[in-house]
Amino acid sequence: MKYSMAGLLSALPLSALAAEPVAQAAAAAPVVSSGIGGQLTQLVLGLLLVVGLIFVLAWLMRRVQNVGPGNAQVIEMIGSRALGPRDRLVLVQVGGEQILLGLTPGRITPLHVLKTPVDVAQTQATTPEFAQRLMELLGKDQKDKK
Repeated sequence: MKYSMAGLLSALPLSALAAEPVAQAAAAAPVVSSGIGGQLTQLVLGLLLVVGLIFVLAWLMRRVQNVGPGNAQVIEMIGSRALGPRDRLVLVQVGGEQILLGLTPGRITPLHVLKTPVDVAQTQATTPEFAQRLMELLGKDQKDKK
C-alpha cells in the first residue's frame, strides 16, 4: 500500500499539527525578547559612544585651535559696547596703537585712533554696579547652601 502525504496528514488529528508550531513559537519567544533587549542595549551603547565621540572631538578641536603660530595674535579686542541690536563700538589694539571701530551689519568703519592707549588693567578692575551686585547676591546664595 502506498500512502500519499496528503493521506498521512489527513489521518493525523488537527491538534497534533497545530501543537508543533505553537511549541516552536513558545520556545523561540524568550530568544526574541532577549534579542530585543540585547539590541536595545547595543543601540544605547552605540548612541552613547557617538555622543561621547562628538564631545571628545569638540574638546580636541578647541585645544588644537589654541596651539600653533596663530596663537600670538597681532590684533586684540580690548572691549566692545552695543549701540543697538546690530550696531556696536569695538576698541581694538594693533601693535601699540588702539583704534575705535564702528561695526554695522554691512560695514566696519574706523572712527578714531587713540593718541593715548586706554589702560586695560584699570578698565578690567572696575566692574559695573549691576554685575558687582549680582556677584554679591550669588555669593550670598553660595554661602547659604553650605
